[in-house]
Amino acid sequence: MDVGHCKVSQVDSNKRMPNIKVFAGSSNTNLAKRICDRLGIELGKSTTKKFSNQETCVEIGESVRGEDVFIIQSGCGQINDNIMELLIMINACKIASAARVTAVIPVFPYARQDKKDKSRAPISAKLIANMLSVAGADHIITMDLHASQIQGFFDIPVDNLFAEPAVVKWIMDFIPEWKNAIIVSPDAGGAKRVTSIADRLNVDFALIHKERVRANEVQSMVLVGDVTDRVAILVDDMADTCGTFCLAAQKLNEAGAKKIYAICTHGIFSGNATTKINNSYFEAVVVTNTIPQEEKMKECPKIQLIDISMMLSEAIRRTHNGESVSYLFKNMPLI
Repeated sequence: MDVGHCKVSQVDSNKRMPNIKVFAGSSNTNLAKRICDRLGIELGKSTTKKFSNQETCVEIGESVRGEDVFIIQSGCGQINDNIMELLIMINACKIASAARVTAVIPVFPYARQDKKDKSRAPISAKLIANMLSVAGADHIITMDLHASQIQGFFDIPVDNLFAEPAVVKWIMDFIPEWKNAIIVSPDAGGAKRVTSIADRLNVDFALIHKERVRANEVQSMVLVGDVTDRVAILVDDMADTCGTFCLAAQKLNEAGAKKIYAICTHGIFSGNATTKINNSYFEAVVVTNTIPQEEKMKECPKIQLIDISMMLSEAIRRTHNGESVSYLFKNMPLI
């Protein structure tokens, strides 16, 4: 149950972290600024614009020769434009003689297209991996990959961080009856994630089996486990249209759950997801800031935020200094 803590002293950044530059793409600049604040360094100067024919142009505004470069860009918003922007930034730094270029991608784009599940289906996650490598990326840092085998699509090192330590801390801090909780996976694929959190909290877990008609459309749901008079906490890696999430909440309510929470790493909330959440049985839907949530939180007061900038900044610091990143898989740093 011990979440674990580490403290990084705020000393002069030039002495502590020489030869490092952090740049931000346009997808999540607030997260990039938070990361730089925690590292005690300035965000690198870069300009992104589009020509009249919609081609993306990126200008790196300072020297990166011999520097350890980190580029922060989430796979969200205008995803295809943001991917292209990231690729161009990586290439610009690489051909400007950067010593190493690390792509920090809190949300990995196209991660759900990770296998050939029907005839003539593309494996788009592998294509993105190839594009990043060809652009010149030397290292990838991401968080809660939809399928961890995506790491094997790369021939360069990939650090897949977990939001689990932050999730466990949030549950212990903000759910008073967490000892009477039951952690629920909305599908069989998330069973490993849910059992790990349940073990750390020393509580039970349950599983919802669902059969899909097609993507984002569920035919039936079966709850495996007893949630009667318990605090049910649905945990998943991402929430997109939230249709299945809200159906799962309804199923848990019918099964006698006292309170229902949802926690997911990546809150995509496409379409009318916020309306569905407002009309759902959830007490709160908790997401991290891997994707900007300011606008969604205005539309939906049930959405709450976990800041994971401390995990990403510590991963960057450890990578730059040649230290092990595995500490972060189970522990929550405080920077």
